[in-house]
Amino acid sequence: MLYSITLNPSIDYVIGLPKLELGLVNRLESDHKLPGGKGINVSRILEQLGLPSIALGFAGGFTGKFLQDRLAALGLKTDFTKVADDTRINVKLKADQETELNAAGPTIRPDEVNAFRSKLKHRLQKGDVVVMAGSLPAGLPETFYRDLIPDIQAAGADFVIDTTGQALLDTLADHPYVVKPNHHELAELFGDAEYQSFEATAEAGRKLLGLGAQHVLVSMAGKGALMITKDAAYHGFCKPDKVQNSVGAGDSMLAGFTGTLAQTNDAIEAFKMALACGSATAFSIDLADKAKIDAVYQTITVEKL
Repeated sequence: MLYSITLNPSIDYVIGLPKLELGLVNRLESDHKLPGGKGINVSRILEQLGLPSIALGFAGGFTGKFLQDRLAALGLKTDFTKVADDTRINVKLKADQETELNAAGPTIRPDEVNAFRSKLKHRLQKGDVVVMAGSLPAGLPETFYRDLIPDIQAAGADFVIDTTGQALLDTLADHPYVVKPNHHELAELFGDAEYQSFEATAEAGRKLLGLGAQHVLVSMAGKGALMITKDAAYHGFCKPDKVQNSVGAGDSMLAGFTGTLAQTNDAIEAFKMALACGSATAFSIDLADKAKIDAVYQTITVEKL
């Protein structure tokens, strides 16, 4: 089973209007209420791929119920731990400029933490993969994701943490299933200026393998992405299209790779699906649907460096 963990999910209230006039009454042209959170995005893409997953995390109040109801309507299985405080609402304003108003979220209490960890331990089995992604709500230590790794590995499961910087380096000795920095983050990890070639980027990716990562992806925005193995490196890209949405593209890429690899154990096929999912979301208003993913998949090219 694939699990996603979103500790601080949200309802994303996406509103559109031609221009925001401060101090005046503004009439919206569009508004949408979407379930938000990086782990939730992973589960939504897995569902489009026909791969079963269960979304875990914390949810509370009327907003938490709305979140779970919307995910159920999308066909997702969830098992959120109930908390006393309300799940947050984030406002995404799309006008002449894009503006985000992100709430802090609930404060998680010790008994709620214990209930979540007990639920996770009870569910996990050998061969499962757990994807941990997104910000931490108040009440949790910065090490919370890392603190879950012993529980995950004790069950014989693998883990993925979508994080960067020292937090990423601190997990490598525990052999994460997949790491996915972008090329800027990869350069910052090793104190280098931005790499000027695919080969230099791949060599830096091999350092992550040497430190313990099982699979390394490097997203490179309009230049596609790299997959680095101990024996080879691959550059992949798709046919260009109009970019409509950068939110969730990285989560989609991670879902496509992790889910396909767990199902097939074929890294090249997983890389192609990662490229298709990430690009399809970038070319969509919301997260990509299966039809868009399939269409983009037909345009994927993968070349060995």
